[in-house]
Amino acid sequence: MTETPETEPRGPVSPTNGGDAGTAAPTGRGPVVAALMLGMALAALDGTIVSTAVPQIVGDLGGFSVFSWLFSGYLLAVTVTLPVYGKLSDTFGRKPVLIAGIILFLLGSVLCAAAWNMGALIAFRVVQGLGGGALQGTVQTIAADLYPLKERPKIQARLSTVWAVSAVAGPAIGGLLASYADWRWIFLINLPVGAVALWLVARHLREPSRTRPAARPRIDWPGALAIFGAGVLLLTALVQGGIAWPWWSAPSLALLGGSATFIAVTVVVERRAAEPIIPGWVWRRRTIAAVNLALGALGLLMVAPTVFLPTYAQSVLGLGPIAAGFVLSVMTLSWPVSAALSNHVYNRIGFRRTAMIGITLAGLILAAFPLLPYPGAPWQPALLMLLLGGALGLFQLPLIVGVQSTVGWAERGTTTASVLFCRQVGQSMGAALFGAVANGVLASRLGSAGDLDSVSHALENPAALTADAADQLRRAVDAAVDHVYLGAAVAAGLSLLVLLFVAPRRFPVLDDNEQPVPKS
Repeated sequence: MTETPETEPRGPVSPTNGGDAGTAAPTGRGPVVAALMLGMALAALDGTIVSTAVPQIVGDLGGFSVFSWLFSGYLLAVTVTLPVYGKLSDTFGRKPVLIAGIILFLLGSVLCAAAWNMGALIAFRVVQGLGGGALQGTVQTIAADLYPLKERPKIQARLSTVWAVSAVAGPAIGGLLASYADWRWIFLINLPVGAVALWLVARHLREPSRTRPAARPRIDWPGALAIFGAGVLLLTALVQGGIAWPWWSAPSLALLGGSATFIAVTVVVERRAAEPIIPGWVWRRRTIAAVNLALGALGLLMVAPTVFLPTYAQSVLGLGPIAAGFVLSVMTLSWPVSAALSNHVYNRIGFRRTAMIGITLAGLILAAFPLLPYPGAPWQPALLMLLLGGALGLFQLPLIVGVQSTVGWAERGTTTASVLFCRQVGQSMGAALFGAVANGVLASRLGSAGDLDSVSHALENPAALTADAADQLRRAVDAAVDHVYLGAAVAAGLSLLVLLFVAPRRFPVLDDNEQPVPKS
């Protein structure tokens, strides 16, 4: 017997439960959708374009020992600002937050193009990240505002397609600009894209009318600073631990201890704040708490294909960087297709069951990776990644659409930001955890303290190694990546347990007719 589709209203939306007076669904949403896709493209292209130009950047500016902070600094800024922007968009509206985010991202891009050394470039990447946090959270929130529940998979599929195209096109664009122009153009290219997005948002996005609050909204700046401090210290410990310094060294312990202190301060401050950045209801409501935990586990398991698969493809299969990127990119091709079709499933059996099917399939696919033959053929991991993308499309989109549909306009920004924040933190934790697992396996196989990076660099020049030594290193990398994929399968199992025992059987969906939507 199938479950009733989860489209029954939980109750009328009012200012007391997170909504406002409703309006009819708007028409002519095309310009706003185009603006959202362009804004998402800015964030999606960023990492893939920059990564291909790292050799040219280091050759020009120096700073090879700290270049990883080009990515870590950006990630830190995006992650720790997501909850802040989510609350601001609920308090003051989506449009001003999105406009501010685009302007800040473009300002960071101009500064990055003008950087005179690696330290300046890293600092300006943080400025970019401050804008990127507004882009990621607010675009997803406006997409949910713009479309009613039955149509929401359309916009989510389009945004997923942006990420898929960016994963394929980003390295090519970055490589072309770095090789035939100058690496600074990888930042300047953001300007025309961002300018068009900014114009479309300013001209066409009109937010619903809302009743003015009796008192002027107050921003919880102490809470925002406490969250920022906790996030920066925790993510720095996770990103740099085991790389810049040993895990159990004084820097790691100091960062983790400082983060724990800030977390305690955050809890105290948020309980007393009139308008907390992270309200207590984010974790008291079973649906939101379950989706946060489940997508945190998704961030954890995504480290296996996105971080370790390219290394496996190059070191074990002997592929070049472009071919290795293709093995990974097939996942981004099946993901948006599966996401676009997922509404046919969750409209019949519900959000929770659809997500459970998706994450179960993902766990089985991840667990099958260690069964691949050594060294194997490239099509074998590519096939698994194609299937994994399809499974994760069934998992992620129903949860995001479902949780956004359980809250009104005035709570949707905070809810969406909490989900994205948990996924980002999960990814950072996964990089640290699985990096330690991979290096531990290598050490046990090779009888040394060598890490995955050093072994991969050694395999880039196989002529300097004997055939037996090269084969031993490849087998060690193969074993290390196998263990990472098993760990990712465990993360998928944890997500399944959350959906089984924490998530409600049916998501308490609000009636679309009772919620305000943006006008265009």
